[in-house]
Amino acid sequence: MPEPSERPQIVVVMGVSGSGKSTVAELIAAKTGWELLEGDNLHPAANIAKMAAGHPLTDEDRWPWLQAIAEWMTAQVGTGRSGVVTCFALKRAYRDIFRDSLAEFPHTRPTFVHLTGSRDELLRRMTTRPGHFMPAALLDSQLATLEDPASEPNVITLDIDSTPEELATAALANIRTGD
Repeated sequence: MPEPSERPQIVVVMGVSGSGKSTVAELIAAKTGWELLEGDNLHPAANIAKMAAGHPLTDEDRWPWLQAIAEWMTAQVGTGRSGVVTCFALKRAYRDIFRDSLAEFPHTRPTFVHLTGSRDELLRRMTTRPGHFMPAALLDSQLATLEDPASEPNVITLDIDSTPEELATAALANIRTGD
């Protein structure tokens, strides 16, 4: 685990539905003591209803949600606190909203932990988890929307073939704790 930093950190655990964002984010937050935000909790009710009905969100649906997450990040860093948030963050434009929201804090850049896996494994996970609003029928639309962040700054890509504990440990080993 990284040494505590005087500079607040923001970690965005991202990936398509079923990749284990919530589980890995919870572990990172528990290991660091950083505040955790489940990004899905900021979705407007209309977004949840739309996805639950099997309809993919549009960019127009996502902008207010992404902005709410960005505002949370800014509030965290503005008060000197680090945080971990889950978010699909499928497109670079979405991730750039988060980067831009922290521009006033030159020593804090969000770190994106991109959880990735095979379609078959993602589908298996989606069909075996109880009570989630996201139907497995939307997996292909998410995979089609995903813009691989590998070439972007501060991205850690991890394959979900590892255990959640191993993923959290690997993420923490690679998170920048200050420059």
